[in-house]
Amino acid sequence: MAFVSPARHLLRAKDLADGRYADPLTVDDLAAAAGLSRAHFSREFRRAFGESPHAYLLTRRLERAAALLRTTDHTVAEICFAVGLRSVGSFTTSFTRTYGRSPTAYRAAFPPASHLARIPTCILRVYGRPQHRTFREDSGAPRA
Repeated sequence: MAFVSPARHLLRAKDLADGRYADPLTVDDLAAAAGLSRAHFSREFRRAFGESPHAYLLTRRLERAAALLRTTDHTVAEICFAVGLRSVGSFTTSFTRTYGRSPTAYRAAFPPASHLARIPTCILRVYGRPQHRTFREDSGAPRA
């Protein structure tokens, strides 16, 4: 049987956190993926990566939440649950601590691309015209 260094086991747990951050993962799940006890895993993970497994998983979830806030119009609550967090209040507190502003303020700093798109005026006029006019020109009836 070949010896596998603990670092490879830790990378398995890290990959699990990266790939399944939205699942209800716990430190016990990550420790099981690494094949280590919870306490030993937590110590080794912190030594290898500079943060606790819980902090690492929370960081992945907040990074994904920030991306969703920038690129979607989902509500803050929907994003909170989509990234695997269970409490909007805790999510808001953690997000504000990490990014320096609330999720709503963060989203406001990144307006939708439609606000930044430059659309020629002629195109805006065509699509901005009313589709149903009250004049006879739309009815196809001959003018007298």
